[in-house]
Amino acid sequence: MFQQRPAIPALLLSLCLALAWQPASAEYQPAMEKALHALQVAKRALQQASHDKGGHRAEALRHVQKAIEEVKKGIRYDNRH
Repeated sequence: MFQQRPAIPALLLSLCLALAWQPASAEYQPAMEKALHALQVAKRALQQASHDKGGHRAEALRHVQKAIEEVKKGIRYDNRH
């Protein structure tokens, strides 16, 4: 039968550690964190809004998601440079 490969749990653990690791020089970025939180709140509000907005709610949701991704990229960039 099939046996679990020992490399798979080790690979998953390595991936989790790599994603959680931050360089020691990472600094707290209050303005970016505040912006990220505000965008996440806006995303939830848009998700809960009624869908009868002629596609504008969905488009706003896409823009907010893109903004969230860009803020995260900015935080990561600053932490590495």
